[in-house]
Amino acid sequence: MKTLFLAACCSTLASSFQLPTYSSPVRTTQDFLQRKRCIPLSCQENESIDNQRRCRRQVLQILSTVLIGPILPADAVQDTPTNQAATSAGRRGCRTDTNPSRTVVECSGEIRRYNADGRLSGVSATANGVSTSAVRNPSRFSPPWTYLTETSDSKVAWKSLVEAVMGVNDKIEIVELTDEYLHAVTPTEYPPGLTYDDIEFLLRPEDNLVLYRSVSRSSVFVYPLTQPVSDKNSNLNRLEKIRDKLGWDEMGMRQQGSNRV
Repeated sequence: MKTLFLAACCSTLASSFQLPTYSSPVRTTQDFLQRKRCIPLSCQENESIDNQRRCRRQVLQILSTVLIGPILPADAVQDTPTNQAATSAGRRGCRTDTNPSRTVVECSGEIRRYNADGRLSGVSATANGVSTSAVRNPSRFSPPWTYLTETSDSKVAWKSLVEAVMGVNDKIEIVELTDEYLHAVTPTEYPPGLTYDDIEFLLRPEDNLVLYRSVSRSSVFVYPLTQPVSDKNSNLNRLEKIRDKLGWDEMGMRQQGSNRV
């Protein structure tokens, strides 16, 4: 190559770039040129070797600090769909926030209302939580509950469950409640500083069972970990607290939880 080009505003290499946030992401040098009326900055072959090397280093520095960071807004759409990205595989309705130290994936499209079949969702290996629907992921599967140890009346059992859910902590909030479905949210306990855990219950009166799902919306990945930072079994422990208060039985082997960090 005779010339190494970089789009830069009409100023020197040492200039400080103050770039606006565009309504749509700038993805190519051509976009940048058109929007900022810029001219190419070049490293000429006829300069000394030292000058060429110095120029190339400066060009690459600007490329990394200017083009990669400020040009793309924080909410720019990913090139790779989030349901195909490694950190959100198997999840839906996700938003990914990445910096050099960690990646945070927040997904809000997995609750029952988004499922055409009316079932509870399972739990991906990239999420923290448990579900009676996670039959393909044993580490996130937990068996259904039966309320026959308390009553054979499904209405009585459902009322008891609602009361137990409301009493599990003082921050829980029920956002949807019908005769057979309950959706509640509570702040994620661990890792701290994230969003919410979604807790769902589905009554199956014909089988004297209650199905459930408790999953953290947000997952944190720290390089080089390929699985999310553990929730320290907070979703599982919360469910166990509810079941213990009810005195109900599990219809299968109890989930032991994760030993991940």
